[in-house]
Amino acid sequence: MAIPDYQTIMLPLLKFVSTAEERSLRESINFLLDEFELSEEERKEMLPSGKQRIFDNRVAWAVTYIRKACLIETIKRGHFYITDRGRKVLKQNPERIDNNFLSQFPEFVEFRKPKKKPFVDPPIVDPIPDDKNPEEILESAYQELQDSLADELLYTIKTCSPEFFERLVVDVLIKMGYGGSRKEASQAVGKTSDGGIDGIIKEDKLGLDIIYIQAKRWEGVVGRPEIQ
Repeated sequence: MAIPDYQTIMLPLLKFVSTAEERSLRESINFLLDEFELSEEERKEMLPSGKQRIFDNRVAWAVTYIRKACLIETIKRGHFYITDRGRKVLKQNPERIDNNFLSQFPEFVEFRKPKKKPFVDPPIVDPIPDDKNPEEILESAYQELQDSLADELLYTIKTCSPEFFERLVVDVLIKMGYGGSRKEASQAVGKTSDGGIDGIIKEDKLGLDIIYIQAKRWEGVVGRPEIQ
């Protein structure tokens, strides 16, 4: 099955917390991984930043939301227990706990209420999808900005001169850790009888092996005839 969103996690999480005097975040994650029968690939899937697993992040946000509704209470960092309100909710045998369900509690409403700032007009934003938690929304927006920036850079590179593109390729290789200086790397550019070589660079900082560079600004794949 697909990785459940943080709202789908809320009810099974609360039920799990109710089975002991105290539960930890790690215990909850491990239990819910099995509860939702996630595959190995789904268990390892990371956020766009690569800093945390998606499922772990969603469980942490589910904990935050039901805690803000006072269904659980924190004992210490990463440890919590179910409250009397939480037990009363479970006695109602709800089919699902989500943001709409939690909105019956004033503490949760206050938590989700936008914080007002004086003399500042509110920005116009798209509605926040309920299946994503705030961190996922921020990461998605960041990824969109990164993709947009990459597209703009690629467009700029394509509109520059061939000479600029050749220098850029050499500069990228130097930044990647290949040996030699910018001056050394470009020693073959523009020379006659160079066989189309656009630059020379050293494979390592010791300069034991030489790599000959040919830069091609093509949309498709550079084939074997061109390379030969």
